[in-house]
Amino acid sequence: MVVFSLLGTLALAAWLYLALERGFFWIPLLPQESFEPTVLPSVAIVVPARNEAKVLPRSLPSLLAQNYAGAWRVILVDDHSRDGTSDVAQRIAADLSKSDRLTIIAAPDLPEGWSGKVAAMNAGAKASDEDFVLFTDADILHAPYSLKKLVARAEEKKLDLTSRMVKLNCVSFAEQLLIPAFVFFFAMLFPFSLSNAPRSHVAAAAGGVMLVRRSILNKIGGLACIRSALIDDCSLAKEIKHAGGITELTLTRDIQSLRHYPHIGDVWQMVTRTAYTQLRHSPLLLAGTVAGLVIVYLAPPLLFIFAPTVTALAAGFLAELLMTAIYMPMVRFYGLPRAWALTLPVAALVYAAATLNSARLYHQGKGGQWKGRAQA
Repeated sequence: MVVFSLLGTLALAAWLYLALERGFFWIPLLPQESFEPTVLPSVAIVVPARNEAKVLPRSLPSLLAQNYAGAWRVILVDDHSRDGTSDVAQRIAADLSKSDRLTIIAAPDLPEGWSGKVAAMNAGAKASDEDFVLFTDADILHAPYSLKKLVARAEEKKLDLTSRMVKLNCVSFAEQLLIPAFVFFFAMLFPFSLSNAPRSHVAAAAGGVMLVRRSILNKIGGLACIRSALIDDCSLAKEIKHAGGITELTLTRDIQSLRHYPHIGDVWQMVTRTAYTQLRHSPLLLAGTVAGLVIVYLAPPLLFIFAPTVTALAAGFLAELLMTAIYMPMVRFYGLPRAWALTLPVAALVYAAATLNSARLYHQGKGGQWKGRAQA
């Protein structure tokens, strides 16, 4: 009986800590953006693309339609695609009469010790000399004013890294179950408010949108400092903060992902790619993480239903109530009913299993799967 009461007390204490002492990560942080930059620095938009021919007809026109008044261009880095990615990109630019805005380069053979995406990003950065580099993925849909707003914010706040976590698709059952939870867990690990605080050791960015000032990129020695990183966005943010740079990460509704996750297995693969890397390939951290997920997310509802004592039941009920209340703002951000906040324990169970699978694949030499490459 004492075990159940202790479990409930631990769960409740954990949620009290998360609610009050973790930078209020659970409140969706949106940028206070200026629409018109006071100066017009030049920008190179670098798009690493590996077998992206299917999505480019939707994403690339949104980049070529930017209404930024300064000098800018798109550099698409074809990372050894086999589906005609470069040809599709050229046709899109020609059809829009924007060929002068698009530069296509071929990624070099993957250097030893480099992850594929970082190598492609590096090739694009080295092929440009603009004042800013905007790293963005090939499956991102940009509003026409997104570049203008990013530059305006960077100049207004003197930011060296301006990053936005794009709005992810949340239509299928798998997406509704797992996508709000994914963003919630990310914000819990890397609270945006703490990441944005210059003196905080927390450093985070979202790889879909990262506007980087050229001067800070040169100061850290380019992307070679994160050459082997699978979690390239947070690794870059960490290097920039260590170099004294100022960073900002927020959510956004203006920039959206075109990537769909119709099945739970699709999200499973996304999580599996980097989960064990986040744990530094440590079996001890893996065991602690899984145990923590069980105590924090699964114990409250189970205790509320099955607790044999009033004390354990009360602790489980209060922890469940707090967990649901904290998760609800993210659920509402994604346009789901408030009752959907009750699904967080189920999502946590899926993520725990995916994390275990990530460790299994790593030890089989298949870790870090991305675009057909095993990179861990």
